[in-house]
Amino acid sequence: MNYIRHEEFLKAFGNNLKKIRLTKGFSQDEIAFNSELSTNQIGRIERGEINTSLSTIYEIAKTLNLNVKELFDF
Repeated sequence: MNYIRHEEFLKAFGNNLKKIRLTKGFSQDEIAFNSELSTNQIGRIERGEINTSLSTIYEIAKTLNLNVKELFDF
């Protein structure tokens, strides 16, 4: 079985997350603290470096007071 990784999609997701985060006035540190993730992990997601889990996406959306689908609206 091959590992599936779509670079363009990951970067688009990360860019959208960053745009939403900044619009809502959150720092990476605040998102990390409130979602119990590391700041490094938030940065790597925003840069499209990691293929994060659905559970992590759910926690980030909850922290940003969003519906999960809003993170995929790009």
